[in-house]
Amino acid sequence: MTELVTTVASLDQADQLLAAGADRLYLGEDYFGLRLPHSFERAELTQVVERAHQHGKKVTVAVNAIFHNDRIKKVAEYLRFLESINVDEISIGDPGAIYLLTKEQINLPYIYDASDLVTSSRQINFWAKHQASAAVLAREVPYEEMVPLAKAITIPVEVLVYGATVIHQSGRPLVTNYSNFVQEHLDQADRQRGLFISAPHHPETHYSIYEDINGTHIFANNDVDLMSVLPKLNELKLNRWKLDGLYADETKFVEIVKAFAKARDLMAQQALDDQQLAKLDEIVHDNQAPERGLDRGFFDIDPNEVK
Repeated sequence: MTELVTTVASLDQADQLLAAGADRLYLGEDYFGLRLPHSFERAELTQVVERAHQHGKKVTVAVNAIFHNDRIKKVAEYLRFLESINVDEISIGDPGAIYLLTKEQINLPYIYDASDLVTSSRQINFWAKHQASAAVLAREVPYEEMVPLAKAITIPVEVLVYGATVIHQSGRPLVTNYSNFVQEHLDQADRQRGLFISAPHHPETHYSIYEDINGTHIFANNDVDLMSVLPKLNELKLNRWKLDGLYADETKFVEIVKAFAKARDLMAQQALDDQQLAKLDEIVHDNQAPERGLDRGFFDIDPNEVK
């Protein structure tokens, strides 16, 4: 059965996403998780978990930040809190944080999430032997590499089917440093500021950039939209689909989730055809932020052409 995993930007949106057909909500707190639409306080987290469970749905909490010595000291207590409110799963990529699960005997299933490092079945199966229940596939893995990977993996993998693709992260405040260098005051560099950079010889490009507690994040020019190739993912049994609404309007993101939920349901009934896919993809395009394009990311790339 295909599972839709969606990011959450507010308590109200959590309710809307559950009604729209999301199977699993993905959220967290900026101190422990990366690139979240909203940093949820513990009381809010507790409410989302309760609401999801009332609907028979699940919650994954992001604990996938890169932890230095000062911050990893606080991870065990946070994990115990998540265990106490019955979180279904955490996403985690720091081996030190994974070690804490065993050391502190914390009963939390985890999906291995190391961003662009998860590119092979051997790595995925390695973490499966270390109790990972699933793994987040790197956005850079094209379809041709997914085919042999899907045959060899021993746990499910999560594939981004809609949303922003991060292409760079630095622990340094690069925007602030640049602003100071050119002596131009910048009152804020967070996501709400809407900052972007462009390639020198391609001024039409739009690489979103922002800073938070985890440093600086830069995103691909376009958002990923794999609606048109969902049947290919289904054939490979890659049926955990992630939708990331980091740069989407809250209300419009719910409409996008509804479209993917409709595709999932029609596929389960073996009633999804190309015409229906095209109509559903129109809904995605109609609700896309006007300043952000859509494409299939790395999906169609020929691995032999990457040098």
